[in-house]
Amino acid sequence: MVDWIILAAISLVSASLAVQWLLPRTRQRGDNFGLSAPASLYDAVFLFDGDRLISHSDIALEGFEAVRDWQDLRRLLQRDFPSFPETPDLVRRDGTLVIPAIDCTVERDVLCEWIDGIVRVHLRDRSECPAPVQRDAQDPIRLAMEQAPYPVWLLDHQSNVRWCNAAYVALVRKVRGQDTDLTAPLFTGADGDARLGAKTRISISSEENDNKLWFDLTLVDHPEGHLCYAVDINAIVAAETAQRKFVQTMTKTFAQLSIGLAIFDRNRQLALFNPALIDLTTLPPDFLSCRPSLSSFFDRLRDQHMMPEPKNYRGWRNQMNDLLEAAEDGNYQETWSLPSGSVYSVSGRPHPDGAVAFLFEDITAEITLTRRFRSEMDLMQSVLDKLVDAIAVFGDDGTLAFTNRAYQQLWGDTGEAGFEPDTVLDVTRGWQEQCAASPILGEIRDFVEMRDNRAEWSSALRLRNGTNLTCTVSPMQNGATIVRFAADEHAMADTPIQQISA
Repeated sequence: MVDWIILAAISLVSASLAVQWLLPRTRQRGDNFGLSAPASLYDAVFLFDGDRLISHSDIALEGFEAVRDWQDLRRLLQRDFPSFPETPDLVRRDGTLVIPAIDCTVERDVLCEWIDGIVRVHLRDRSECPAPVQRDAQDPIRLAMEQAPYPVWLLDHQSNVRWCNAAYVALVRKVRGQDTDLTAPLFTGADGDARLGAKTRISISSEENDNKLWFDLTLVDHPEGHLCYAVDINAIVAAETAQRKFVQTMTKTFAQLSIGLAIFDRNRQLALFNPALIDLTTLPPDFLSCRPSLSSFFDRLRDQHMMPEPKNYRGWRNQMNDLLEAAEDGNYQETWSLPSGSVYSVSGRPHPDGAVAFLFEDITAEITLTRRFRSEMDLMQSVLDKLVDAIAVFGDDGTLAFTNRAYQQLWGDTGEAGFEPDTVLDVTRGWQEQCAASPILGEIRDFVEMRDNRAEWSSALRLRNGTNLTCTVSPMQNGATIVRFAADEHAMADTPIQQISA
């Protein structure tokens, strides 16, 4: 009888302890404890004897009724609590374990306790935990990690995410969707020991579109694996892409220029050149690709006879220094007459950050045309100077274009043009001072300024010294007019105007 009384007392104490261990809190409506199951535990308690489940709180939720041992529960919690112990022995060794959720924004954790050979697993709301076991919400280290503006996460030795901050969670859900497994690493290939402490540029793509997101990834060694940091560099990559496209556009533009371009950086090394430079200077492409210095570049030009031969090398060196200083001020401009007969226009222009650009333009055709034009003008002037008659040519704008030597001797003109060209009015006034009164000077002015119905005509003119002249006025192409004065001893000053041709 006494044995039965003792056994009943032991049973009553055991039942009291079981009720205390398994007593659940009130369930909050709509709370799924951050787990992936459609409905999951909230404030549930499991009791294990070794790996075997011996009891649990009064629950009957989908996905948890099949829990029979420790591994079943671990498989269900692995996604949201990846650091959940693999065996109860770890709990026995430490006595008490608090396993935080992988998502630091979720106020949930799992409390594992070793009590007299029994392992008690409690899924709980961390915000309602008593002060001794609740982590300090104002812990500066915790705040710095969980509220960092860039993703931070912990990879274990199996390359699974064990912990992550709010920025990492937001990024994962942005890329993979809301219902995603946080334990699967978002940045693949970020677990190499060779990358420890080094910054690596890496990109990820969203499942909804092909837009890439770029980050600078840094890995730090940790006893449980690798602590990873990712910094958003999308703005930097976009700027680099825009700069690269701009450089490509400028390169294509430079490639189509007929002007040779050579840009030297602040260290006076060739940084950029275009194909026209190779054609104009005949410098080998491999030489230019090796980024020669400024002095080496001009030394090679001198060796190739692609610049005027200096009288002495030392003076040429000083000239190159002066050239560089002039180019830095944007004042260098020279015309090189090469031994081959070609003529180059070479100019230096300053660029930002101490760079200098040299432009090489082949102006041989222009110089040849100018020289030919000048030669023809000199020939025409020589022919006019050989004529006995005085010649004056007026342009279509009514200004005196040129005269010959006989004209200068007749009217006392030096033939030197001033800053402002003489108009037909100025010229005829000069004639009038040396001529007897005659109406033909006004006729000449009117004829020069006419544009239509112009025909050649002539008339007699008498100078104050008694010399008789025959003045012939002839129209020319493009509105020009030629006036010719010929000596005529038999002409009378009052001879009327005679029309020669209509």
